Parts: sequence; C-alpha cells; structure tokens
Amino acid sequence: MTTPVVVVESSDRIVVRQLNEEYISALLKSDVVWYSEHLAEDFVCITSEGAARDKAQFLGDVAAGPNFNDYELHDVQVRFYGHASLVQARGVFTRKDGSPGESRYTDVYVKTDHGWRVVSAQITPVRSVRSL
Repeated sequence: MTTPVVVVESSDRIVVRQLNEEYISALLKSDVVWYSEHLAEDFVCITSEGAARDKAQFLGDVAAGPNFNDYELHDVQVRFYGHASLVQARGVFTRKDGSPGESRYTDVYVKTDHGWRVVSAQITPVRSVRSL
C-alpha cells in the first residue's frame, strides 16, 4: 500500500479544496469555461452509468445542464501523492424530477506548470444497502 506524502504545502491543500468546490459550482451553472480551463486535455470521466467521457464529450454534457437542482458536498477528503491529489467525497442532490440522489466520487488532480488540473473523475451512485 502506498503511503500518502505527508509534507504538503498548506496552500496546495487550500487550492485543491477550493477547486473541488468550484467543480461542483461550475456543474450547477453549466460553466463550460471553468471546465475548459481546469480539465487536462486528456481528461476522462467515468459517469455514474459507467460510460467513459473524454474532455470534449464532458464539456458537451456540462453545456446541456445538470440533471439535478441542487447538490451538497459531504465527507470531502483530500490526499496528496507527490504532484497528484486525490479528492473523494459524497454528494447529496435532488434530481430535476424531485427524486433524491446520492453519489460518491473520486477526482484526480495533477499539479502542472499551469496549476492544478483535473485528469480524471469517477462517479459511483449510492444505492440502498439491504441488511443481511
């Protein structure tokens, strides 16, 4: 098992946490410009349905607008591995049809000469778990 790098500039932690919040805000606002500036050119998103979307496809999805009215972040964890950062969180939302939803996601950021860029995102829906 890989041990996270312990020494992290506090400014990097602040920046990645802020980018995570902006990521969600940009999604709610269909802010294609924000994503164009912050996603790596080879960005890939694995959607909650299991589809792989490249940057261009993802930007098209963003432009079409979200399928939910609101989104709340919970349990945000940010870890660093050298020049990479892993953000994991849980989102609670209300779909356009009024039904509730919940998902967990993992986003991978890489520090470049141009700042932190998102290189990967994966969304997993949370389903009700039956007790055994």
